Amino acid sequence: MTEATGVAHLPDAGEDAPFVEFDREEWSRLAASTPLPLTEADIDNLRGLGDPIDLHEVDTSYRPLSRLLTLYVEASQQLRTATSTFLGEWTHATPFVIGVAGSVAVGKSTASRLLREMLRRWPQTPRVELVTTDGFLYPNAELERRGLMERKGFPESYDRRALLRFLEHVKAGAPEVSAPVYSHLTYDIVPDRRITVRNPDVLIVEGLNVLAPARITAAGEASLAVSDFFDFSIYIDAEVADIRRWYVERFLDLRSTAFADPRSYFHRYASLTDDEARTRALEIWSSINEPNLVENVAPTRGRATLVLTKDAEHRLSRVRLRRI
Repeated sequence: MTEATGVAHLPDAGEDAPFVEFDREEWSRLAASTPLPLTEADIDNLRGLGDPIDLHEVDTSYRPLSRLLTLYVEASQQLRTATSTFLGEWTHATPFVIGVAGSVAVGKSTASRLLREMLRRWPQTPRVELVTTDGFLYPNAELERRGLMERKGFPESYDRRALLRFLEHVKAGAPEVSAPVYSHLTYDIVPDRRITVRNPDVLIVEGLNVLAPARITAAGEASLAVSDFFDFSIYIDAEVADIRRWYVERFLDLRSTAFADPRSYFHRYASLTDDEARTRALEIWSSINEPNLVENVAPTRGRATLVLTKDAEHRLSRVRLRRI
């Protein structure tokens, strides 16, 4: 790991390295014959606050990725058929699960929404669902009881058992599996509200810590990890200094959008001046988000199937794909 203003980069990909690397141009050429199913209007609806992604960037970054993912889904389906034949028994289809990890403000939510819409337009994967791990955060009352409100987003702030049960049921092929709903407006779990996943072709699971390794139990044994249920995983990467700047810019923009709503947990920040908002955003970043990134999120980068790295302008700069 480098100093806090940088990130721990993976080693250069040589013949013996676990990753093969592509620059922006090489990556974009991989899907030259693949149609782009989205329009500029689609991008406007899917773009997250502070993420300046446009149709050209989607064409360059996500069109090749959507094609690669469909190839993985097809190969997974063929492997399941071959296994059923070998066992002499029918096995029902289970969703292909994709994990998307990365820092706060790096753009993983936008990436997940884009992939959901692009994969839905491939004939092999018409049913694609997206679940964020925010829904598996403990409610604020429980976080307060445990003294974790200032560590929201850290691994210990999630109901890991509930998340693992959810994924176990999904991978078991259950016809319906439900998950809690989180409100970014109230900054809390919404009581008595659930999102239902109905045996999709593909399930995208997006969250800060989805690539964290398994915990060691009191008996010294490794428990299940969330990533054990993934068929493919993506880590969205950028320099820490750039992510910090994106976070502060987004915080300033939120004053006139989400924070302006009187129901917002952060409504008290809506009236801050630019200087006051910038100072408060940096305080939150340096006390919560950056420590979580450096200690918990960035170290999981090497566990991803694919690492998508952005430059200072939120544009794809390189891609590293794990060799099979």
